[in-house]
Amino acid sequence: MPFEWALGALEHLPEGIEPYEVMQVLSSTRPRFPVPAWSQGVHTLTIWGRADSGRALVVACVKRNGLDYDIAGARELHGHECDLLEKWEETRRDEQG
Repeated sequence: MPFEWALGALEHLPEGIEPYEVMQVLSSTRPRFPVPAWSQGVHTLTIWGRADSGRALVVACVKRNGLDYDIAGARELHGHECDLLEKWEETRRDEQG
Protein backbone atom coordinates (compact mmCIF):
# COMPACT_ATOMS: atom_id res chain seq x y z
CA MET A 1 0.00 0.00 0.00
CA PRO A 2 2.06 2.97 -1.23
CA PHE A 3 1.69 6.29 0.58
CA GLU A 4 2.53 9.75 -0.71
CA TRP A 5 2.11 13.13 0.96
CA ALA A 6 -0.93 15.09 -0.19
CA LEU A 7 -0.27 18.60 -1.45
CA GLY A 8 0.26 20.88 1.55
CA ALA A 9 0.09 18.10 4.16
CA LEU A 10 3.71 18.42 5.26
CA GLU A 11 3.30 22.13 5.90
CA HIS A 12 0.29 21.46 8.15
CA LEU A 13 1.82 18.80 10.40
CA PRO A 14 1.47 19.84 14.04
CA GLU A 15 4.61 21.25 15.59
CA GLY A 16 6.83 18.47 16.91
CA ILE A 17 5.58 15.71 14.63
CA GLU A 18 8.26 14.77 12.13
CA PRO A 19 7.51 13.35 8.67
CA TYR A 20 9.79 10.37 9.38
CA GLU A 21 7.63 9.47 12.41
CA VAL A 22 4.54 9.38 10.19
CA MET A 23 6.31 7.14 7.71
CA GLN A 24 7.49 4.87 10.57
CA VAL A 25 3.87 4.37 11.63
CA LEU A 26 2.82 3.54 8.07
CA SER A 27 5.72 1.19 7.35
CA SER A 28 5.99 -0.42 10.77
CA THR A 29 6.12 -4.16 11.23
CA ARG A 30 4.18 -3.60 14.47
CA PRO A 31 0.42 -3.99 14.23
CA ARG A 32 -1.39 -0.86 13.09
CA PHE A 33 -5.01 -0.14 13.93
CA PRO A 34 -7.01 0.95 10.86
CA VAL A 35 -9.99 3.13 11.77
CA PRO A 36 -12.35 4.39 9.05
CA ALA A 37 -13.46 8.00 9.47
CA TRP A 38 -15.12 10.89 7.66
CA SER A 39 -13.51 14.30 7.41
CA GLN A 40 -15.25 17.20 5.69
CA GLY A 41 -17.46 14.75 3.79
CA VAL A 42 -14.52 12.67 2.56
CA HIS A 43 -14.04 9.02 3.52
CA THR A 44 -10.71 8.81 5.30
CA LEU A 45 -8.69 5.88 6.58
CA THR A 46 -6.97 6.69 9.83
CA ILE A 47 -4.12 4.47 10.91
CA TRP A 48 -3.33 4.40 14.60
CA GLY A 49 0.13 3.15 15.43
CA ARG A 50 3.51 3.85 16.93
CA ALA A 51 6.67 5.42 15.61
CA ASP A 52 9.92 3.61 16.38
CA SER A 53 10.23 5.72 19.54
CA GLY A 54 6.89 4.34 20.80
CA ARG A 55 5.09 7.64 20.22
CA ALA A 56 1.42 6.99 19.41
CA LEU A 57 0.16 8.77 16.29
CA VAL A 58 -2.93 8.78 14.15
CA VAL A 59 -2.27 9.23 10.43
CA ALA A 60 -5.14 10.29 8.15
CA CYS A 61 -5.04 8.93 4.60
CA VAL A 62 -7.31 9.42 1.59
CA LYS A 63 -7.54 6.77 -1.12
CA ARG A 64 -6.08 7.99 -4.40
CA ASN A 65 -6.61 4.88 -6.56
CA GLY A 66 -6.17 1.14 -6.29
CA LEU A 67 -4.10 0.57 -3.17
CA ASP A 68 -2.48 4.01 -3.24
CA TYR A 69 -3.21 6.56 -0.50
CA ASP A 70 -2.37 10.21 0.08
CA ILE A 71 -1.26 11.18 3.58
CA ALA A 72 -3.54 14.04 4.57
CA GLY A 73 -2.16 14.67 8.05
CA ALA A 74 -1.16 13.27 11.42
CA ARG A 75 -1.35 14.06 15.10
CA GLU A 76 -0.62 12.49 18.45
CA LEU A 77 -3.21 10.24 20.03
CA HIS A 78 -4.69 11.67 23.22
CA GLY A 79 -6.21 10.30 26.44
CA HIS A 80 -8.90 7.76 25.66
CA GLU A 81 -7.48 7.23 22.14
CA CYS A 82 -4.20 6.01 23.68
CA ASP A 83 -6.19 3.71 25.96
CA LEU A 84 -8.08 2.28 22.97
CA LEU A 85 -4.83 1.71 21.04
CA GLU A 86 -3.21 -0.01 24.02
CA LYS A 87 -6.23 -2.31 24.48
CA TRP A 88 -6.20 -3.13 20.76
CA GLU A 89 -2.44 -3.84 20.91
CA GLU A 90 -2.99 -6.17 23.88
CA THR A 91 -5.67 -8.04 21.93
CA ARG A 92 -3.27 -8.47 19.00
CA ARG A 93 -0.53 -9.79 21.32
CA ASP A 94 -3.01 -12.25 22.87
CA GLU A 95 -4.05 -13.48 19.41
CA GLN A 96 -0.45 -13.99 18.33
CA GLY A 97 0.39 -16.00 21.43
